[in-house]
Amino acid sequence: MAGPSGPPAIPPMRKKMVYSVDTPFSAVQWPEISSDDQDAILELLCSFLAPIGHHRRNVPASKGKRAKKRKRAAEKEDQVMADAPPLDEAPERMSFVDVGFSTITRRLQELSGREVSSTDEEPSGQPYAFVFVARSGQSAAFNGHFPQMVAFASKASPGASPIRLVGYSKACGERLSSSLGLPRVSSIGIRQDAPGAEALIKFVRERVSPIPVAWMEEAVAADFRPCKVLAEEKLVPVAAKTLPSR
Repeated sequence: MAGPSGPPAIPPMRKKMVYSVDTPFSAVQWPEISSDDQDAILELLCSFLAPIGHHRRNVPASKGKRAKKRKRAAEKEDQVMADAPPLDEAPERMSFVDVGFSTITRRLQELSGREVSSTDEEPSGQPYAFVFVARSGQSAAFNGHFPQMVAFASKASPGASPIRLVGYSKACGERLSSSLGLPRVSSIGIRQDAPGAEALIKFVRERVSPIPVAWMEEAVAADFRPCKVLAEEKLVPVAAKTLPSR
């Protein structure tokens, strides 16, 4: 045993077969996309997002509540700002883009829970055309819910084209961050009818197939499916009573 100041002793380990019950239905998989198509989609996506990043970089940062206390002292500065040319308005496409796992996941939940009309006049009411996820360096537990959620959201809007899911397998976070003008980007949702995204959406729909949910048809069929047992070999600590006596 190690001393008080030394590192803790590592207990002896042994291999053990661990059994667990797995689902008998088919799992929902990510669509297979060739490396060339992934690169082409990334190029088109960054070109589409570039005006949004340009707008964000040219919007002055907020000075917070302290600016209100200096309002009277800054009257002359306000007059100069009033005489300056107005800032560019936010691009129209900005309201058709969602960024971040939480925002996109919440939106997919909303789409799955009710039927959404593809003719909704508000951009926020329209379903996604596709969802782009940078999978490189992320565990399956972090983004593994997207295939099933995208498939369910597509079924909730039968009148619209199925939502495509693009999983990018290489590192691209820096390019997406630069295009959007944000410090970190790992997932992007583009809504249908986004202005300026016609070529991008068309290419994605041609090269990425919709996500099938085989287990839904299997469940509706009501056929008997035997229990599926998953066996995995894992390392576990050796119990003290099984250690050889000295």
